[in-house]
Amino acid sequence: MTRMTTADSTTVRNTMVRAALLTAVGAPLELAEIELPEPGPGQVRVKLAAAGVCHSDLSLANGVLRVQPPVVLGHEGAGTVTAVGEGVDSVRPGDPVVLNWAPACGSCHLCGLGEPWLCERAGEAYGQTYATLADGTGVYPGLGVAAFAEETVVAERALLPVPAGVPLTSAALLGCAVLTGYGAVHNAARVRACESVLVLGLGGVGLAVLQAARIAGAGPIIAVDVSPEKEELARRHGATEFVLADDQLSRTVRKLTGGHGADHAIECVGRGSTVRAAWSSTRRGGKTTVVGIGGKDDLVSFNALELFAFARTLSACVYGNSDPAKDIPVLAEHVLAGRLDLEALITDRIGLADIPDAFERMAAGRGGRSLIVF
Repeated sequence: MTRMTTADSTTVRNTMVRAALLTAVGAPLELAEIELPEPGPGQVRVKLAAAGVCHSDLSLANGVLRVQPPVVLGHEGAGTVTAVGEGVDSVRPGDPVVLNWAPACGSCHLCGLGEPWLCERAGEAYGQTYATLADGTGVYPGLGVAAFAEETVVAERALLPVPAGVPLTSAALLGCAVLTGYGAVHNAARVRACESVLVLGLGGVGLAVLQAARIAGAGPIIAVDVSPEKEELARRHGATEFVLADDQLSRTVRKLTGGHGADHAIECVGRGSTVRAAWSSTRRGGKTTVVGIGGKDDLVSFNALELFAFARTLSACVYGNSDPAKDIPVLAEHVLAGRLDLEALITDRIGLADIPDAFERMAAGRGGRSLIVF
């Protein structure tokens, strides 16, 4: 079904598109036809070129993170603008764009403090339906983006131009994994040359952290994962050492760092046990940065004496503590100079129907980033 109207002299359509739909928390994703409306004021319709499958999507699907079904998940993507609504002036049809799942408003208290990654209004689109099923049921956009579909409709501020020279499909990874991993190293931890870095969890974000640590000139760079199959992948991305996760991790890390522990430990798993392992593997006075998103009932405990005695810093990193409008051009410079390899992050190219298999690989700790190519 197609209905044509006009907005700002741009032809737009209510369009039926194919999407991977989550109908209930814990249920398998289903391929479905959804109807996208024409973009309203301040909105833009985008035809997806590619979308990454992130661990946060799995956490939303299985209920670790809260979501409102029916919902189209997917928040890491890039594509081409096909139509714009009234008042949109920053993009036009034909422009290649990266989707931003946490668009800052620029006017709230936290944006005013220079912390756009914590914007109070970034999630406004999460709780509003953006499309409908054939029976008229409203469909929610996962993290405001809904990238697990052939097309999506988002707010104008949720788009960033794809830097010249960066392939559109690879650019999808800039929207989450790379921005988060690079930002964890350069914005949150502020790793300096020759400092030691420990990276726990080698999914898409963890692999991006390894590349970012290498760009920073860190060393040694110690990669940790539960799967021995990740060693070759880790070394290709910048790891100088690879360690299988076990209950002796902190002792192993001290041996690899002159008896001290890592200057920086960056946790990319999102479990209380790995946060604790990262903390225990950090040197006295070092910094532990938590990137992974854990469950609300998964607790981490410290005793009061160790907090004083070790003088470590424990902090979270949200979306790489990044301002995407400023940081994505920096990432593009690294890509074009050959320092940052986006293609190496992609271990599987898949279609919409293959997302459940990608979730299984992710849950089992296999592979890096699965990329849906439309």
